[in-house]
Amino acid sequence: MSEEINVSVGTSAATPGSVGLSTQQVGQATTVDGLAAASGGIAPGNLFDTDIDEQLFIFEGDDTPLMGMMLKAKKVKVKSPKVQHYMLDEERTNVTLTSEVSEASTQSFVLPMSSNDAALCQVCTQLRVRDVDGYDEKGKTVTKGVDLILYVTGKDTSDMPIVRCVNGPKINETDAYCTTPAIPVGASIDVLSTAMHETQKEVAPDSVQPVPTEVYLQKRGMNRIVSDYFESQKKRIPFSDAIIAERAIRKFKRAGNRTLWISKKGELQVQDPKTGTQVVYFTEGLRWQFKREFQHTGKWTFEQFISLAKMYYTSADVPENATVLAGKNFLENVQCIDFKNHPEVKIEVRTNKLGWKVTAIHTVFGDFEFKREPTLDKLGYSNSAAIIGNDRLVHYERTAEHSDTERVEGHEASRESLIVWDALALKGSCHIFINGDGGEASSNAVSYVMWDSDTAPMGDDLVDGRVYCFTTDVQLSETAKAKQGETWQYKNSVWSEYVEAITV
Repeated sequence: MSEEINVSVGTSAATPGSVGLSTQQVGQATTVDGLAAASGGIAPGNLFDTDIDEQLFIFEGDDTPLMGMMLKAKKVKVKSPKVQHYMLDEERTNVTLTSEVSEASTQSFVLPMSSNDAALCQVCTQLRVRDVDGYDEKGKTVTKGVDLILYVTGKDTSDMPIVRCVNGPKINETDAYCTTPAIPVGASIDVLSTAMHETQKEVAPDSVQPVPTEVYLQKRGMNRIVSDYFESQKKRIPFSDAIIAERAIRKFKRAGNRTLWISKKGELQVQDPKTGTQVVYFTEGLRWQFKREFQHTGKWTFEQFISLAKMYYTSADVPENATVLAGKNFLENVQCIDFKNHPEVKIEVRTNKLGWKVTAIHTVFGDFEFKREPTLDKLGYSNSAAIIGNDRLVHYERTAEHSDTERVEGHEASRESLIVWDALALKGSCHIFINGDGGEASSNAVSYVMWDSDTAPMGDDLVDGRVYCFTTDVQLSETAKAKQGETWQYKNSVWSEYVEAITV
């Protein structure tokens, strides 16, 4: 034990810190008497002779805003380092036809679609077929602009929905049923509510169950050793034990904040000389939890910013607010957007619900609250930002933060330890990571880009699986045309209008 804990610094030369100043001694124990010996003449007996810059030790919460959001998030106590986490995305309400339906005189017909889509179309459910006109009550005249309505009456042997038309064509005006109209491949179908007959009491249960993801809680600790000598000198020196503690906690929280951003989930078995084989768990950083990643480099235009607001506030999962934790270059780009021709956009400094002073930008879709995140700059994400809904965060804790004090065996010193065992997880799919530093999107996320040109993406700009948000009308292929404001996905060499479906 005495070999493990070293309470003296020694005479090793100082090494440069993050800004090049020779102010650190890497690899040495952070103890009070050690700090004294390392600080150029402030040795035992004359600690009170030299001024100390107290600002160096002041804890600043603005340095770790992501950790601040975690501490304010909903806390869930758990008993295991592994947690089944449900993102609980909003249910999907749109399905797509995979083959065309031919016109026929039969009243019932099968809707061909993927098995995942078919699971959403339960018996007794109403369906609306977009851009396929229905008929009037007599079943003879097409009603332009009124879409065809279907009703699911059963399932075939492949579990595909069997449907009948509610407002389809009729052979005779007096017929009590409609016949089968032509429905093209790729038709977009909205799932409406159930419709029950007069004496019906039961319908099929919802067939869509949430799929959990496994979250690992990471155990983080901090030790601080205080010598008995320092305790006896506290009244004579111009700085106190509490200030030294603040510096240690500041370093601890900054390291924890970096972990919350970019750690990768995993576990390792290690050998402890006293307790044998033990497991170390590593939590998943928020950077890799986002289900939507927006690719954008360079300057921002007003139109692009409004499109981003629309994407965030009009998705299937709509949050209460938008806190934007941003790198310094991203903030500069947003600050330089030309808003002078848009007086309806209001920019103000306010104090948000977390007690932070933020720069708020009001749009017709909702507000963005911008807060600089210094950790993003240190991690190489100065041009990037994360849009997070405060009400869509969960803070898992296995044990509450606790500390204790013990004597160091073989030394005239006490050791104070701080231990936390927790994880931060996203709920819902509203959150967006804006990747402004280039590179591939996270494999867990759907990749989005803004497309400003009136010609279709080609060459390196055409990426399989990517979603394109069009700010102008674009002819994508002979049969596909995107309108301004629409999002389309290019997948397996085919363009299709994108209906948000988040894979958890």
